[in-house]
Amino acid sequence: MAACVTDTARAAACRDGSAAAHLKTISIFVIFFTSMFGMSLPVLLARYFQGKSLYDKAIVAIKCFAAGVILSTSLVHVLPDAFAALADCHVASRHPWKDFPFAGLVTLVGALLALLVDIAASSHVEAHAQSQAQAQYALVGPHQEKMMESGASCEIRDGRVEEAEKLKQRLVSQVLEIGIIFHSVIIGVTMGMSQNVCTIRPLVAALAFHQIFEGMGLGGCVAQAGFSFGTTSYMCFMFSVTTPMGIILGMVLFSATGYDDSSPNALIMEGLLGSISSGILIYMALVDLIAVDFFHNKLITSNSFFKKASFLALTLGSASMSILALWA
Repeated sequence: MAACVTDTARAAACRDGSAAAHLKTISIFVIFFTSMFGMSLPVLLARYFQGKSLYDKAIVAIKCFAAGVILSTSLVHVLPDAFAALADCHVASRHPWKDFPFAGLVTLVGALLALLVDIAASSHVEAHAQSQAQAQYALVGPHQEKMMESGASCEIRDGRVEEAEKLKQRLVSQVLEIGIIFHSVIIGVTMGMSQNVCTIRPLVAALAFHQIFEGMGLGGCVAQAGFSFGTTSYMCFMFSVTTPMGIILGMVLFSATGYDDSSPNALIMEGLLGSISSGILIYMALVDLIAVDFFHNKLITSNSFFKKASFLALTLGSASMSILALWA
């Protein structure tokens, strides 16, 4: 119990409601604009440089860098915080929290939920591609022999494959954004309810860089998926506004209820939500970003030098986000 008293005394020395509110107000605007910049950068590059010789490689390199950021975010930032919240002496001394490692279990549940969504999404994409293939076959069937001679049937098959890949990439982008938004809401609400200036001050700078890197990864996926301008703008806005809205929601909840962010119930909620978002992000980073690019992307698999460069980008992304853990 001595450790609890020491931690409480240290936190009390940093608690300043007015200073915390001022910092959080500043952070709303800082995080919104850095998020918008991070996600818009790959999208704008796609608009102006798509079709250029180095564009595809640049997008893949950005995605590898951001995959490292997302993986590091889940393993170095989110998951340790979730374990720490559920291991707090006010929580870990109670049933059932002291009887089982719930943070690990809920992380596993998050990964399995992401897998379930991915399976359902893949089935939907395959069914859609198959129905399109049947419709096209019915359309060109009577003229199949003539088209075979001209090579048009090969173009139709290639078009179906490309369309299926586009649908899959769009689905990956949407599921990834859902996982990131879920995680961003948790961060925002937690920060908004906090009155600890010592925690908030470094967190503002860390979150600004975090949103830039994470936005670049999501923006790279969105740019590669080829969404319409309206859908792309909507996804950029939703990513940019989620954390600020979470901060505002946390401030409102604290103002209305006076809820203590260090209470056992708040720590349990923070630990469970952090664990499930960590599982989602781990799955998305490893399966839908890293595995897809390093084992199924011809730009990487067919070029030994670019494969090494992509791995270096992945490592740099992981390192850059891990270093931020020194401050937040």
